Amino acid sequence: MRRSLLLALMLLVASPSFAATVADVTMPDSMQVNGKNLVLNGMGLRRKIVKVYVAGLYLPAKETSAEKILSSDTERNVTMQFVRDVEKASICNAWHEGLKNNTPSKASALKGDFDTLCNYMADMKVGNKMSFTYVPGQGTTVAIDGANKGTIAGKDFADAMFGCWIGPNPPGADFKKGLLGG
Repeated sequence: MRRSLLLALMLLVASPSFAATVADVTMPDSMQVNGKNLVLNGMGLRRKIVKVYVAGLYLPAKETSAEKILSSDTERNVTMQFVRDVEKASICNAWHEGLKNNTPSKASALKGDFDTLCNYMADMKVGNKMSFTYVPGQGTTVAIDGANKGTIAGKDFADAMFGCWIGPNPPGADFKKGLLGG
């Protein structure tokens, strides 16, 4: 009995803590980026008639203001897990639409960066993950299923990309609200 209790306590301490589950996708409550701890700010389910993906927004501290998040120059991450198969072309169209809808004044200047982002994309299957990690002075690193695809420099790009999810015209009000912890 004593050995079982000790083993159970060790497993609890060694296991990652999970903060939230949306559409059967569970994400950890924190992650390390550039030596800093980021916390799960919120999660949202992207729907386009059907469920497409679940995203989690990680920040140094909880924040409900999209404007404050985008104006700060600190580490941040969005991790997406797909709950539906999505072709690369559809993902790229969504990126360019998000740029146009949320950062129209910078759309032409950032089009080349968004084209580079599209080159990093791949057809996604159910369960595949994408992550986008911004580090000040380094840029935004794109990873698919844990494999780094590349880094795009500049805070302007990071703000425009994160703005696709939490900007003035996100892919859905409930989606944005979820990412902002609402």
